[in-house]
Amino acid sequence: MLRINDTIFSFDILEKKFRCNLPVCLGNCCRYGDSGAPLSADEANILEDIYDKVLPYLRPEGIAAISEKGTSVTDFENEQVTPLIGNEECAYTNKDGDIFLCAIEQAWSDDKILFRKPMSCHLFPVRIKNFSDFRAVNYEEQTICSPARTSGEKDGIYVYEFLKEPLARALGEELYNELCVAAKELRKNITLKK
Repeated sequence: MLRINDTIFSFDILEKKFRCNLPVCLGNCCRYGDSGAPLSADEANILEDIYDKVLPYLRPEGIAAISEKGTSVTDFENEQVTPLIGNEECAYTNKDGDIFLCAIEQAWSDDKILFRKPMSCHLFPVRIKNFSDFRAVNYEEQTICSPARTSGEKDGIYVYEFLKEPLARALGEELYNELCVAAKELRKNITLKK
């Protein structure tokens, strides 16, 4: 583990390689999981506020799920999450052929809304958990992301590099820059020991 101020990072974020490969994985992170995407209370409120602007980007089955369940729901762990279509994909997905895409992000890309997407989606497969006196930043290795690991290895891109924008969004630019310096030092020390 690496600690910077009140934030603890797993070494996997610094050592593992990762780059999403949508044409191969088909956006399955939006499709499979135990429940919907985790939401903060603020994000749940934002989804309610922007729903009318996201609506044109949704599939009919997503609209039906949101109409029935609401713009956010409480899951089996008593956490706010996005609703699902049946028990599978997020209700906020859209599709381009066989690829699952985020309708919220599509609306954001078209300048219809200011909110890009839930932080948990933007950071995936990294998760941030807040504790009373620190926060933990962990990489969760998912089977559905094996194409991303292959692409990351091929292109030499580390998890923290691929997720630069969401990590800076979640942690701040200054902490992200400190993480980059620590990662380079770590690699330098590993190289020196060989």
